[in-house]
Amino acid sequence: MAKEKNVLAVKHGKKYAAAAAMVDINKIYDLNEAFDLICKIPGAKFDETVDAAFRLGVDTKQGDQQVRGALVLPHGTGKTLRIAVVAKGEKANEAHAAGADIVGADDLIERIQGGFLDFDKLIATPDMMVAISKVGKILGPRDLMPNPKLGTVTVDVTKAITEQRKGKAEYRAEKAGIVHVKIGKKSFGALKLKENFLAVAGAILRAKPPTSKGTYLKSITIAATMSPGIKLEVADTASNASGN
Repeated sequence: MAKEKNVLAVKHGKKYAAAAAMVDINKIYDLNEAFDLICKIPGAKFDETVDAAFRLGVDTKQGDQQVRGALVLPHGTGKTLRIAVVAKGEKANEAHAAGADIVGADDLIERIQGGFLDFDKLIATPDMMVAISKVGKILGPRDLMPNPKLGTVTVDVTKAITEQRKGKAEYRAEKAGIVHVKIGKKSFGALKLKENFLAVAGAILRAKPPTSKGTYLKSITIAATMSPGIKLEVADTASNASGN
């Protein structure tokens, strides 16, 4: 087993080295160059996820400088989600009709308490949030806790489920003001990835806290699962994302 792991590490190392040779680490790429390049880089046998990282001029320790939200990407995320809904009565029936994979109320919360986490997104109606708080310590660290800012605490469960199915991406500034967002799969191609990216960039620009001082959007990098980061021009991104 150890030998097999070493062989895999060497293979991955060779692929990464080949990919790194195509990227100039000292260059800041414009949008078209960057997305054309990321699709040309030889990759893994699986369909790699493309991630965008935005470094923001915010202090996340300050409550009034939080940057968090969600949006439906123009071309989705490329990921099939398993959606659970915590609701009762009519809203539970609505969730079933909208195609939720799992629907429950107190019974579902009890299952979560017992370790059940076989879902990717959890949507809840506002009246169930007090009960859900019992499992907050389980859901929170896994980014599964329903949140009204992300549209996962709502009375319109049909809309919430539909948006998740279409490909809703969430963003949040973490330590050092870094926002990581998955913008799609490599198989999307350069144009669709760029359009998803600009939609995210536009949302992040609009989410600038009024108390943020100095440069807000400091740097941007995109990378596929098995490729090095490609640095993007901030001004080019801001200009193209302003209408998104």
